[in-house]
Amino acid sequence: MPDKQLLALLQRGQEEMQLGLSESQCQQLIAYVELLDKWNKAFNLSAIRDPQQMVSRHLLDSLTLLPRLRYLQQQSSEPLVLLDVGTGGGLPGIPLSIALPEMAFYLLDSNGKKTRFLFQTVTALSLGNVTVENCRIESYQCAKQIDIVVSRAFSSLSDFAAGCQHLCQPHTRLLAMKGVYPESELAELSADWQVVASQPLSVPGCEGERQLIELMQNPTI
Repeated sequence: MPDKQLLALLQRGQEEMQLGLSESQCQQLIAYVELLDKWNKAFNLSAIRDPQQMVSRHLLDSLTLLPRLRYLQQQSSEPLVLLDVGTGGGLPGIPLSIALPEMAFYLLDSNGKKTRFLFQTVTALSLGNVTVENCRIESYQCAKQIDIVVSRAFSSLSDFAAGCQHLCQPHTRLLAMKGVYPESELAELSADWQVVASQPLSVPGCEGERQLIELMQNPTI
């Protein structure tokens, strides 16, 4: 059974954020944190060592994308396909895949140790909607058409957009999770891309600014 203290912490946070997660989803999310904590000692998956901090700084932070992804899924007649670039220990992809079982998730990382952890996690948590890929983004080809690409502190916006442009269709959206509003990065962004949305993100238990920047290819180019 998941740790009751961690579960209560997650429940309070997700209720404050009005995420509407089920009890079983919360238990699965805590099971993921417990796996991350266990493997972190040997694989150095995260600089955060305290499982309670992992709940706020990993789980809840990742789940700030949930309202936007739910909205995009509601606008589509087919289940959306999401690619998590530079996923590391599975963030934000694993928490989002638990919260959105109807969507397909591809978790991409070039670090073999991290993808071995992800393979184990997907098996342990029976995440049938997750595919793990050990590859660099520049050489990656997905078996499916990608609707959404997310990155969490992966790289600059220009590097992010350039790295995954070969995977994108005109409708594909890039969702970049950032700290302070990245004015200098936006100024360096190629004219191929346009900002279609930006919004501040609030994470219970986390200080500091968080921003979500949403990009699409510019149809005029």
